[in-house]
Amino acid sequence: MNPLLFWILFNLFVLSMLALDLGFLHRPGHAVKFREALVWSVVWVGLACVFAVLVYFWHGHAPAVEFVTGYVIELSLSVDNLFIFLLIFRYFRVSPDHQHKVLFWGILGALLMRGVFIVVGIGLIRKFHWITYIFGALLVYSGIKLFRQSDDGIEPENNPVLRLFRRWVPVTEDYEGDKFVVRRMGLYATPLLVVLVVVETTDLLFATDSIPAVLAITLKPFIVYTSNVFAVLGLRSMYFVLAGMMEVFHYLHYGLAVVLILIGGKMMASDYFQISTGVALGVVGGVLLVSVLASLLHPRSQER
Repeated sequence: MNPLLFWILFNLFVLSMLALDLGFLHRPGHAVKFREALVWSVVWVGLACVFAVLVYFWHGHAPAVEFVTGYVIELSLSVDNLFIFLLIFRYFRVSPDHQHKVLFWGILGALLMRGVFIVVGIGLIRKFHWITYIFGALLVYSGIKLFRQSDDGIEPENNPVLRLFRRWVPVTEDYEGDKFVVRRMGLYATPLLVVLVVVETTDLLFATDSIPAVLAITLKPFIVYTSNVFAVLGLRSMYFVLAGMMEVFHYLHYGLAVVLILIGGKMMASDYFQISTGVALGVVGGVLLVSVLASLLHPRSQER
């Protein structure tokens, strides 16, 4: 297949799925139920598996494994990030009826930002190889920071973009349904737009971890981009699956911290010895499986 035709067809597929989500699946005042979210999560994972098979027949075994590894890393990091989104929604007391809309536009913004990150990141690494060490060190630092992170210390009000936004933009005192902007002797932002700003800026910080993690696996633009897209597109439905299971996988962020540290180390040591993508995929999957099993075998005591 012509590479240009592939990019056109793939992005048309993404736009059609977003249009389906916004136009047909998202109804005003509709709170996404667990079963509905679970079905769509399975659909997105299934589509990613189908795409991996297409990559295998189109480009061969190695690119297919790179796609699966990148997808697993992105999806795993995204799962932990969804817990942060849940805390943000709870902090701002966002109604379940309106969370879908914030997530939809947040995911759309995430796709655009990550596209820019991928282009810039690949360009920098190919032009300045020493950037690899910076990205690797960033992943190791992020892993150590995540290992010591406590969800109870997250305060969205400390978001500097949010403080700047509220300084320059008038905000209504209460929510106005699912509207982001209303007219009150001029245009006023609603608290729902404030939540969207926090979600977008938080995802921007997440991207500084996730994009370098995939770049440690491959520098092929279509592998990095498609693995990110499939992972991000499935976030909306996966959020509602995990919303009621926040306390279940309480060891997951320790596993993700180990993954980030290992991938960062792999990136910094790439000039001295190579680790196959298959081995990297096995290690990532093994660490995540152990963290999930540990969470299930040693559940957190329900004190709150």
